Amino acid sequence: MMHLLFTSIQAPNQDYIGRLLSQYVSDRLGLDSDYIDDVSWQERERLLDAGDIHVGWICGLPFVQKVDRPNPSVELLAAPVMRGDRYQDRPVYFSDVVVHRDSQFFDFASLRGCRWAYNEPNSQSGYNITRYHLATLGETAGYFSNVIAAGSHQNAIEMVLSREIDASAIDSTVLEIEIAHRPTLRHLLRVVEILGPSPIPPWVISLRLKPELRHTIREVFLTLDLDEAGQELLQQTNLNRFAPVNKQDYDLIRQMSLEAERVDW
Repeated sequence: MMHLLFTSIQAPNQDYIGRLLSQYVSDRLGLDSDYIDDVSWQERERLLDAGDIHVGWICGLPFVQKVDRPNPSVELLAAPVMRGDRYQDRPVYFSDVVVHRDSQFFDFASLRGCRWAYNEPNSQSGYNITRYHLATLGETAGYFSNVIAAGSHQNAIEMVLSREIDASAIDSTVLEIEIAHRPTLRHLLRVVEILGPSPIPPWVISLRLKPELRHTIREVFLTLDLDEAGQELLQQTNLNRFAPVNKQDYDLIRQMSLEAERVDW
């Protein structure tokens, strides 16, 4: 019997979504499944690329990098559509630029010369879109006094709170989960700029699986909102539904990436 392996290469506070989806697909299809979260995100990505993990949730920037190479190892499965008016029932998300509530920063222009952190350089929400935004402003070098890698969005939030850095761009879905777990963050952080929207990180599936199984799993994702168990999962994860997407839906990230290359931190 097929044993499906799922993972997420998103922020750790989103792992629970992957676990719930893994179990839901398993129940719907009558197949065994496991959610892989006991190795680093880098190892999870390697295993997904190798086809040793079958289904994964990845950022839009590495997605376009993977499928634009010769002989890609994954294809699109479906894209999450988040609850909330700001998402307008579309598979998009934002990058919320956060600062400490007591700081002197009140908009992006006032961040010139500040200490900035990004999560990691393969991130659309924390890295690529910030560089793209600077490129659109004609600011191709030296806008921030210092730029460092925080390692994750959650680390970047902690660095803002401790004042190790002044600002960072945080995936809006990650920030919303973090605030739901820690409501006091509403009073400790301020959003001074909203970048985006960007196409939301998609779920992808390994091309090592047979086409019939890939199609079946895709249908499970896309019809998740049609049964009681799926609706309960959506409620638990703050999702509206999953939407069908194609490679062209991520062209905006490709365009942003080209512009971002003009920026040298």
